[in-house]
Amino acid sequence: MKVACVGGGPASLYFSILMKLVDPSHDITVYERNPAGSTYGWGVTYWDDVRNSLHGTDPESARAIGESSVRWDGWVVHVQDRTTMTVEHGDEGFGISRREMLGILAERARSLGVRIEFEREITDEGELADADLVVAGDGANSVLRERHADHFGTEVVVGRNTYVWLGTTKVFDSFTFSFVETAHGWIWCYCYGFSKEHSTCVVECSPETWRGLGFHEANEADSLALLEKIFADILDGHPLIGRADADGGAYWLNFRTLTNRTWHRGNLVLLGDAAHTTHYSIGAGTALALGDAAFLVTALHEETQLQSALARYERERRSDVLAAQKSARHSAQWYENLQRYIDLPSPQMFALHDQRYSSLLPHVPPRLYYRIYRMVTGLQSLRGRLGSKGRTGPERRITRTR
Repeated sequence: MKVACVGGGPASLYFSILMKLVDPSHDITVYERNPAGSTYGWGVTYWDDVRNSLHGTDPESARAIGESSVRWDGWVVHVQDRTTMTVEHGDEGFGISRREMLGILAERARSLGVRIEFEREITDEGELADADLVVAGDGANSVLRERHADHFGTEVVVGRNTYVWLGTTKVFDSFTFSFVETAHGWIWCYCYGFSKEHSTCVVECSPETWRGLGFHEANEADSLALLEKIFADILDGHPLIGRADADGGAYWLNFRTLTNRTWHRGNLVLLGDAAHTTHYSIGAGTALALGDAAFLVTALHEETQLQSALARYERERRSDVLAAQKSARHSAQWYENLQRYIDLPSPQMFALHDQRYSSLLPHVPPRLYYRIYRMVTGLQSLRGRLGSKGRTGPERRITRTR
């Protein structure tokens, strides 16, 4: 099969790797409009289940990614100056530089015979008329998808809160949250390490807080200076690093959740963010993109007809993606309604933060939900101890330290 992948992100690169591993005779080219080594974003997060899946599909790239990752197994939560909590989880989390991950996947793809053409923009699948399959992995703003938006049934829902994706030289050894109250409302960030030198820091607030603090008219330098002051307690004097747009303004956004009625048209198929996006607060975007790649490769090699394979990929993958998008929607709404939870005692507040994927939580008074949650988890813990003769699996502990 002659395959053209448009976009050089994780979805396209991993798809090309898995296709070559299944059948080295495939003729695959990845087209990326940007120069080699240039990418947006800072760190990528993933969890134990993703690490295990990577080792199961391509151990070589999985080892390289693991060696370049940093790990954490706990969260630290700061709520103003009231409380700091340490939250321990049984699952390990990992961070890796997005640039490093793309470099590893590109090198692995090339070693298997995949051609990668940088600084080559494809705006029409007609430019790839000799390809048996065209994979649109060109992101949420996919040019190929937008050419046929009516066919794909593309819909976008814009989130209420504003956010900015930053880097910092402060290396966090735990996934760290900080909620700070200002004269104009609450603002918060979540930070995680992705190398020995840098961490990602995502800052979010309501539109009222954003305007009240003057971010709507501040340039990037002034925005970063104010954010460094607001989050001084966790940054320990380290700077925040931004990504300016063309006019020098800070790159504040409203998250856009994207869905499509169908994911394929003729020999064109959508992959990763071109097919769907999930709110960053659940950290699932890259994992879903890699999962898409694996599902599509399986369908292509187990079905004898291309259209049957693309239909199977969409049918089988959609259920997983819709579940993730539902969780992400509830997670985003939890932050949009932060005022509902922030005045609870901090252990209760963060326990409900952990429950933010629940479709029931927005409709039950928070304190009542917390009491029910404690009762249910207590019963589950008791059953676990009885079923294992006193031995239980990893437990979460919330420890108030201030």
